[in-house]
Amino acid sequence: MQIEELTLDDWSGALPKEGIEVFHTPSALSVVADHAPGELRLYGGYKGEQPVGLFPVVVQDRSVGRAVFSPPPGMGIPRLGPIVMPTSPKQRKRERVNRRFTEAVLEELAVEDSLTLFRSICTAAYTDPRPYRWADMDVETNFTYVLDLEDRSPEDVRRSFSKSLRREIGDGEELDLRIEREGVEGARSVYDATRRRYEEQDRAFSLEWPYVRDLVTRLEDRARVYVARTPEGRFLAGITVLYSNDAGYFWQGGTRTTYENVEINSLLHWHVIRDIIEDPPIDSVTGYDLMGANTERLCQYKSKFGAELVPYYVTESSGAGMEVAKRAYRMVAK
Repeated sequence: MQIEELTLDDWSGALPKEGIEVFHTPSALSVVADHAPGELRLYGGYKGEQPVGLFPVVVQDRSVGRAVFSPPPGMGIPRLGPIVMPTSPKQRKRERVNRRFTEAVLEELAVEDSLTLFRSICTAAYTDPRPYRWADMDVETNFTYVLDLEDRSPEDVRRSFSKSLRREIGDGEELDLRIEREGVEGARSVYDATRRRYEEQDRAFSLEWPYVRDLVTRLEDRARVYVARTPEGRFLAGITVLYSNDAGYFWQGGTRTTYENVEINSLLHWHVIRDIIEDPPIDSVTGYDLMGANTERLCQYKSKFGAELVPYYVTESSGAGMEVAKRAYRMVAK
């Protein structure tokens, strides 16, 4: 297995069309490179001239050692991690490619060094994290909610919602308000509302507006901002959605907002879902990732959409000496 460090152009040429998330795209990674506290490195694993694995990481050199993250903390990137692209459908060969690619990348990054902290949050498409466990790393299972919209009508999807969610959407549709897709101006309104809500809850909010602005701008059609306003144009609530080739991702916003005694966030989500069915930004988008499945207080609401609970894996350095560093990472990543 040959490991090469790639340019963004190289990365773009090697990237598969399926099994990636929006932050794997060159547009998103270019923004990460500009704003991440550290150096973005793009690794490709090759069998001859054929790419069989890709791995984007951000490397931070510190006075006490190195940190290798995929994704970097504090940037609102839910998942990143490796992409494995075996050329054979046979299970034995797929496992071998995954194992060899993992071993080669970890060796390239020198993660066995006691002063190197490694952490990766993998995509839901990456289903075999065993090579990390075999490399004496910790592997944890997390979850997300993904609503499958392929070959479904809006009416069929809506019928699958809980009774209370259908009622809430119906009440919202009777309100005198408008929900429209907006650009950077709408993204700023969503960002400001989200930041205020975090401050009200005395929670840290790490995203800076220039980063959010650049991401929404460079992603172009892969970013949509849904905003609810009063007839006079006053901002009520909004959601920023990012799109891979496969799914839309609820990324920012959705703060609880009541207008005329009706919660309107469900109506915003409904507009996103209906557009994915009827007017997707990319024809191959067939799902909506609602996020929030790892936070107990959010699950009761998110589960009302009838989405599938989908696992994904977190891999990180193990050992007692890493516990302080890992706790610090989790504080920054929130």
